Amino acid sequence: MQVLPYVASIMTSLREHQLAAIRHQLAIDRLNKKEGRPSRAEMIGHQETLAACREAEDCLQGTLEELHTLDIYCLDPVQGLALIPFALGDELAWFIYDLFDPKSLNFWRYHRDPIEMRRPVSSAEKGTPDSDSMVI
Repeated sequence: MQVLPYVASIMTSLREHQLAAIRHQLAIDRLNKKEGRPSRAEMIGHQETLAACREAEDCLQGTLEELHTLDIYCLDPVQGLALIPFALGDELAWFIYDLFDPKSLNFWRYHRDPIEMRRPVSSAEKGTPDSDSMVI
């Protein structure tokens, strides 16, 4: 698929924005749990961290929308997992995109399968979708 390098770029950005949002939220939580009256510098730092968290979340949302324009749906931004729809016979199925897998598309699953189900792409190509499936 020629679109995979573009998907990799979007998924990398998505992961970075998610990690930034998590990092800023942790900093906000730490500042909120701090006992006593905050100093002026701490209050300014808190406001700056809130703004940075909102910015990361806005970037995350924009990147998710960019992914959705390709009809690709993020399963887990930190793990770099996304679902790409396709039809196998008359059934909806999903390629499982893995940002950290050198081949990116090694597995797929039917829509009705449990989310942990992984079937090798080779089984879909051969027309034997039920062979070699595994649940992770």
